Amino acid sequence: MRGIILAGGSGTRLHPLTSVHSKQLLPVYDKPMIYYPLAVLMQTDIREILIISTPNHLNVYRELLGDGSKLGITLEYAVQDEPKGLAQALLIGRDFVGEETLCLVLGDNIFYGTRFPDMLRAEADRLDGCTLFGYPVSDPERYGVAELDADSNIVSLEEKPAEPRSNLAVTGLYMYDNEAIDRAAGLTPSDRGELEITDLNLTFVQEKRARLVNLGRGSAWFDTGTHDSLLEAATFVQLLEKRQGIRISCLEEVAFRMGFIDRDQLALNGNELSSSSSYGRYVMELAGA
Repeated sequence: MRGIILAGGSGTRLHPLTSVHSKQLLPVYDKPMIYYPLAVLMQTDIREILIISTPNHLNVYRELLGDGSKLGITLEYAVQDEPKGLAQALLIGRDFVGEETLCLVLGDNIFYGTRFPDMLRAEADRLDGCTLFGYPVSDPERYGVAELDADSNIVSLEEKPAEPRSNLAVTGLYMYDNEAIDRAAGLTPSDRGELEITDLNLTFVQEKRARLVNLGRGSAWFDTGTHDSLLEAATFVQLLEKRQGIRISCLEEVAFRMGFIDRDQLALNGNELSSSSSYGRYVMELAGA
């Protein structure tokens, strides 16, 4: 499976924060926002990842993350000249994905759960068509909404409905068989001029090859597209890290625990991060340095 992070868009809902800055580079407590979706892909055991962003910001991501070798992964980069819908990411990443399956995650989505990594790997193994991840919310009209039948099969998907049929929001994490790329290429742009991810997902729903995993209790999901949700995510991360003495989505730790890097590389990474940084000290302590 190949991974794609879509870190484009104009981030207008976060102006003036994003007037000259990429949204996915904003801090969520102690690390850049993009660390969180990148950690999700790494925890799924994906080691080849494409980051898609705007022409103005792509080099900043390269500077921040490099080629991924320090984390035992391979990172590549591609430009999205203008936002033409989430499904456009599959077309931009066509050559990168090749004939493999793929996992697409939005760069402003944050996931957390103690069983979440195991569940991701299990879902990647059982993928047949399309797998979506749902989360119950109090304001489903802000999201794509999934309606399920009594057997938990997807009955309908609707984007930002005025009268939601359920409270189950479809999060920004998607797993697809390779055929999804050709399906994305065949989509008709919406009234907004975009290739809608919901339209792509509906092609699998119609064939009964779409599965929805309800993250529900025991997990947390944040779509950090507003000032309030950005603050809520940062507060959540801060509270959990301070109380438990851990780091959420610490890429160096994820790489080490997944077996992508050894203890020596972990120590080197920690040393480069600087012992004057609490994040750097945490990595060095993990390495026993």
